Amino acid sequence: MRIKRTTPRSGITRRTRLIAVSTGLVAAAAIAIPNASASDVSTFSTAQLKSANNSVLKADIPGTAWAVDSKTNRVVVTVDSTVSKAEIAKIKRQAGANAGALTIKKTAGTFQKLISGGDAIYASSWRCSLGFNVQDSSGNYYFLTAGHCTDGAGTWWSNSSHSTTLGTTAGSSFPTNDYGIVRYTNTSVTKSGAVGSQDIASAATPSVGTTVYRRGSTTGTHSGRVTALNATVNYGGGDIVYGMIQTTVCAEPGDSGGPLYGGTVAYGLTSGGSGNCTSGGTTFFQPVTEALSAYGVHVY
Repeated sequence: MRIKRTTPRSGITRRTRLIAVSTGLVAAAAIAIPNASASDVSTFSTAQLKSANNSVLKADIPGTAWAVDSKTNRVVVTVDSTVSKAEIAKIKRQAGANAGALTIKKTAGTFQKLISGGDAIYASSWRCSLGFNVQDSSGNYYFLTAGHCTDGAGTWWSNSSHSTTLGTTAGSSFPTNDYGIVRYTNTSVTKSGAVGSQDIASAATPSVGTTVYRRGSTTGTHSGRVTALNATVNYGGGDIVYGMIQTTVCAEPGDSGGPLYGGTVAYGLTSGGSGNCTSGGTTFFQPVTEALSAYGVHVY
């Protein structure tokens, strides 16, 4: 799931489908693939791994996410509960001679979009979470959030009654990426550079294994670790995003756009995943450094 906005735009089937709340996550279990032992690290070349990686994209199965694991020298494909055995077989067939380079892992629940850092923000028909407050070189204030949140949104408010305006969407990129930016128009609103009580001073990309924290307007603050970088996620309906940070942090609907961070360092914006914060989850994040570069802004 993209950890979606809590209420979809009316009349859009894709949004409605993606907002279905998953029933929970269990620990991911690997499905054995012939000739894919951990000791056989050098079997597949960079070109073969790239081909296997591209084959998963070409198979176009919603509910899949994949990334190259440099430690095992395999393409790890995570499939949610909607992916059938026949669809897994299709992925392997698409990989052809490089099928052995694939490691399939199952995760419960459904990949879907989830919508201060982490404070609630409201569009006309849905709620998301603010990622990071940022500034441009001229000192103008903005905030970053998920692109599937800003997609189709104009004005943003700080409350569900829409009585306190925050600003208007100034940029949005989804799918392919999942980031958007809103320019503040309300000068009376305090624009903290922190995530909750945690000050944010810089932005970077975490390493695999890094302990990270996520804050969102639905579930508050939760922690986990980074399990993959440069992951590709197929949410279905043509919504494919690239270059995601994959983690074990849980999230739920309404957490979309919220910040991923560690200490004073900003890492990402909540995109989506599966599961919940009772049973756990697999969650994906848009690297914040890409959004900062795209819009010419910085955290503070």
